[in-house]
Parts: sequence; structure tokens; C-alpha cells
Amino acid sequence: MYEIRFHGRGGQGAVLASKMLAKALVEEGKYVKAVPAFGFERRGAPVEAYLRFDDNEIRQFTNIYNPDCVICLDPTLRGSVNIFNNMKDDGVWIQATSKPFEDLEVPANVSRAGICDAFGIALRIFGRTITNTIMLGAFARTTGLVTLDSLNNGMATVAFRDAALEKNIEALQRGYEETQILDRKEGKA
Repeated sequence: MYEIRFHGRGGQGAVLASKMLAKALVEEGKYVKAVPAFGFERRGAPVEAYLRFDDNEIRQFTNIYNPDCVICLDPTLRGSVNIFNNMKDDGVWIQATSKPFEDLEVPANVSRAGICDAFGIALRIFGRTITNTIMLGAFARTTGLVTLDSLNNGMATVAFRDAALEKNIEALQRGYEETQILDRKEGKA
């Protein structure tokens, strides 16, 4: 089973991103459970969402405590939340940031990382810092676990109509194309 923990701030679409990814993975024949984490969240407050998928039926409905992958939709969140808490060894980290890898502290248990200037892309496309579809593109590029076609279909069935869908398809594509990858196993960035 592969487990993902999304970190973001209220209003950035972390929960919606987990739903869109769930739809895309189902389209690719996976069994999926997306678990939102709701509490007293408000716009700008840290939020989490969880997703697990497998080739076999999933009976677990809990939060994810030991993720294989962490997706962080906000570049400022690492200063207030330990996004790497209990992350598995050989984990994957996908981060919204305009900083290069040289300026980031990549934990030793991260074997592959993808970074994307999601705020910059979001401001150009939406005029606001809503980064969820951009970071799904970054996830697809970094992991290869889902296709852009499936993500496009997942967006269309979950959330967006008409002009908003077109902008989000563009955001997904830009997130995919503009993600930089660090692979410690292959020793390259």
C-alpha cells in the first residue's frame, strides 16, 4: 500500500487535491481511500489530507501516520509544521517552493524530491495562491504513479466546470513541466 500525506493551508485545496488524485488513481485501476482531516480549520491555518492506494482492496480508514510521500502545497508551512513527522525511509517529498535544492534541507530519509514554484504559477494563472492542481502535476512528474490524462479526468469529475477547468488543466500541465527532481538513488538533480 502506498500512503500520501498532503500538507497545506486552509483555502489552498489540499482536501480537494486528495479527492482529485483519488479519482485519477481509481481510473487507473487502483483501490483508493482519501481521508480528509477536518477540525477547526480556517483560511490560512495548517491542514492535512490523507490518501492511500493499492492494487488490492483497502480496509483501513485511519489517518496516515507513516507516509511514503509528503506533498506540501505551501512554501512557508515547514516553519510551523513538521511535515516529515514519521515519514518512511526512502520517502518522496514534493514541495511548493521557488528555492533551488541547494537552499533546502532535504531530510536523510527522502530518496526522491520534486520542487515546483507553485505560488508563482498560481499567481500567473489564477491571480491567487491556490496550488492544489499544480502540485498534482508535480506529484505525477516526481513519482510517475499517475498520468496527466487520469488527473485531467479526475479534475473534470470532482471539481471544475468550464473556464475554471481549462485554467486548472493548464495549472496541472505547468506543474508537471516545471517541477525539478532530486533523485538520491541515481545521484542526480
